[in-house]
This record gives sequence, structure tokens and C-alpha cells, in this order.
Amino acid sequence: MTPEPHSPTGSHDPALAPPPGCPAHTAGPGGLHRLYGPDAQDLGGLYERLREEHGPVAPVLLHDDVPMWVVLGHTENLHMVRTPSQFTKDSRIWTPLLEGMVKPDHPLMPHIAWQPICAHAEGDEHQRLRVAVTGAISTIDHRGVRRHIGRYTQRLVNDFCEAGEADLVSQFAEHLPMAVMCEILGMPEEYNDRIVQAARDMLKGTETAIASNEYIMGALMRLTARRRARPEEDFASHLINHPARLSDDEIGQHLRLVLIAAYESTANLLANALRMVLTEPGFRAQLNGGQMTVPEAVEQSLWNEPPFSTIFGYFAKQDTELGGRRIRKGDGLLFAPAPGNIDPRVRPDLTAGMQGNRSHLSFGGGPHECPGQDIGRAIADVGVDALLMRLPDVQLDCDEGELEWRASIASRHLVELPVRFEPKPQQDVNHKPSHAPIPHQRATWQVGTHRPQPAAAPQAQPVAPESPAAAEPARPLGVWQRLRRWWFGH
Repeated sequence: MTPEPHSPTGSHDPALAPPPGCPAHTAGPGGLHRLYGPDAQDLGGLYERLREEHGPVAPVLLHDDVPMWVVLGHTENLHMVRTPSQFTKDSRIWTPLLEGMVKPDHPLMPHIAWQPICAHAEGDEHQRLRVAVTGAISTIDHRGVRRHIGRYTQRLVNDFCEAGEADLVSQFAEHLPMAVMCEILGMPEEYNDRIVQAARDMLKGTETAIASNEYIMGALMRLTARRRARPEEDFASHLINHPARLSDDEIGQHLRLVLIAAYESTANLLANALRMVLTEPGFRAQLNGGQMTVPEAVEQSLWNEPPFSTIFGYFAKQDTELGGRRIRKGDGLLFAPAPGNIDPRVRPDLTAGMQGNRSHLSFGGGPHECPGQDIGRAIADVGVDALLMRLPDVQLDCDEGELEWRASIASRHLVELPVRFEPKPQQDVNHKPSHAPIPHQRATWQVGTHRPQPAAAPQAQPVAPESPAAAEPARPLGVWQRLRRWWFGH
């Protein structure tokens, strides 16, 4: 992809726009709006204009003015992803690609080009690959994963807690998902700043994106070779040993798919959820007052700011109709969670809370629904909760209007989230996060009424023991002692 421009959270400044009549600002062929260039500075606003002009399915242009449909309606998005008889993710039937309109160096080709992975396959091949991935995911110990999340959160917070300030994007949200995913896949030794930066660079589509992708694939193929030789209890081993018998190339590509999809979506989810807590007083008050849990706050963030704005792409297998529009065989369509989640037919009041409602589009749906969504939720739930436990007084360290995003068709990635707080001491990463350092535990603990021990008396000369008849009668057992004896089977 092309480098993503920085765009402020506020409304677009008309003074910065191209003057009327400027070729860069005119509509594309057929009067269609472009999802790149000046129009893309405010894609959220553009989607709403398209909804007003065209309804739930609108014609648009991708880079190089390649035609595409963007699906804006909640119902229409669900119908598309849940109807594999009409829509496929196999781009080899895409008419603009067959006609040569999409060049090999098209900026979006890495997202659209067909690959032999479950996300692009269908039918029996999709079933074979998908079952292997979901089978490996089913072996993940979710309690163990939560312990990993808590431990890595402690490590990351320890790196900045004494400074009293931090950037929760570059120092937290971009690192925690990668650390946890490296642990899950079976390569914790590969987690470092380099692999985090490589993932970010690859997703931005910079000039070094190919080298970054090769670095990540190198780590994944080394993991594949190690686990072929010596399996362990991790995702890679279970994927390799699945009865589907994936080849080494298929293993590497699916490890990349899982790693990058989970990393990007969860990094965005973490940053968005933290921003919401820090900038919306009502959210913070509900969390502090117990009216809302962190998982509910995360779910609200998935409605308001899905990790991926749009996902490439679906393609019509036959002439059909969607949202009142005639879709021809070979047409391409963008699955669009961002505009779909705010469809006024589903959410007439965007200020209303969506607690308990998981019908958003953030994790897709149908045969290609994200199989690892519970891991993403766990990273966000535990990470946000643990960070707020460590830094209960954390506050945004800038005006909300100064926050910036990197904007692209696929997502909006928060650039920075600067915060301040009173400096805190580091904590043991093996303990649960707390507001204060965990005190040393006493060597012995006594349940019940505390009886102070008498001072040690001078050692007496040994005396003959009393006879049983002279011994003091045993005191009757209390309720607690009787219950304890019954519980332990004495």
C-alpha cells in the first residue's frame, strides 16, 4: 500500500483542500468518488455522503481508478459474507483484474491478490485449510494466555511507570499483541522491537515493506522448521501436526495470516479502547463505578471504531442484486465494518450504549469470520484492565483534538496517545497488577481470632509427664474446626 497520510481527528480544513476545478479534486470516471487522494482525507464523511447518494451499496474507485462497490449497510454486509454461493474471496474472477486494469504493482495488490490460504479459498480447499487453523486455535489454553497477557502488560508498564508519562500507542498498544502472539505461536524468543516495527512497516506499505515481510516470514519459517523437528504445545506445532497435513509453505503463510491479522486488529482495538476511556468521561465514570466492565467497554469500541474500516475483498460469482444495486458477475465489493456498524437502520442513536450486543461487523461473518477473535478480545480486556489497575490516575496529556491517525482505506491507526500520571514503582511481573506494590507475605497465616503469643519463658527443667488421668480435659471443637476436619476428611 502507499504511505498513509496523517490526518487529524477534527473536521477537514477547507483551507487545505485543492481549489475548485483542480484535477486532483474532481470526481473520477462516471462521476464516482475515489477512496484515495483528497477524498480519502475523511473517509468517514465520504461514506456518509455515499450512503445519502446511493444507499447501502455504493460505486467507488480504488487507486488507478479501478471500479469497486463499497457495502455500507449492516444487513447487506452480513448477507454478502454469509452467502458463499453468490460471493467469493477468490480475486481471480475479478473483471478489472482479468481485463488488465489492475497492474501487478497496484498499491492494493498485496491485499487483493489470491493466495493459497483459507482466507481466499472456498469449497473443499477452504474447509481443509480452515479446519487446520481452527483446530490449532482450539488447543490454546485461554487461562494460560490471560496469564501471558498480564505478565507482558506488567513488563511494558514497568518500562515507563517511573517516568510519569508515556505514549500508549508506541509503548503499549503496538507491543502487547505482538508479545502475546509470539508466545501463542511458539516463538517468544522472536519478540523484540524489530518484529514490531517490521509488522507496522509492512502494513503501511512503505518502500521497505517487502524487506519487512521477508523478515517476518524468516522468523515464521524458522519456527516451522523447529516444530517439524521437535513439536511442543503451541499453535505452530498443532497446525503442523493437524490431520490436514499442510505443507511447510502453507504452514508459513497461515502463521503469517494469523500473526498479522491478530496483531493489526488488536493493536488498533487496544489503542481505540484506551482512547475512549481517556477521552469520554462517561465511560471512565461507568468503569470506575462498576456500571460497565472492561469487556463491555471493549465491545463498545468495536462498534464505534472497528480495527479494520474495510476488508478486501469479495467478488460476485454470478449476476445478483445487493442493496437495490445490480451486481454483475466479476464485480468486486469491499466489506466495510466501519460504515456498516453505524448504519442508521441499526443504530439510529449513535450515543446509545451497545452493552451486551455483539452483532457488530468488526470480526466479519460467515465462512471467513475471524477464528481468533476471542484472543483479540482477551488481549484488549486483560491489557486495558491491568494498565488501569497499575495507573488509576492516568490522564490524556494533550487536547483530544490534537490526536492524529494514519488514514488508509483499510483502517485508521492512532499515531500517538500521550498520557501522564503520578510516577509509580515497578512491580513483579509474576504478580497480578495492583494500585500499590505487593507487600511481602508473612511466613505463616492464622485463620480466626488472633491470639498473641506469650514471650518465651526461661527453659525449665524437664519434668515427668502427667498421667492421662491427670491431663486437662480436651476442649470441645468449634464450628470452624469441625467444618475443617469434615472438609479434609479427618
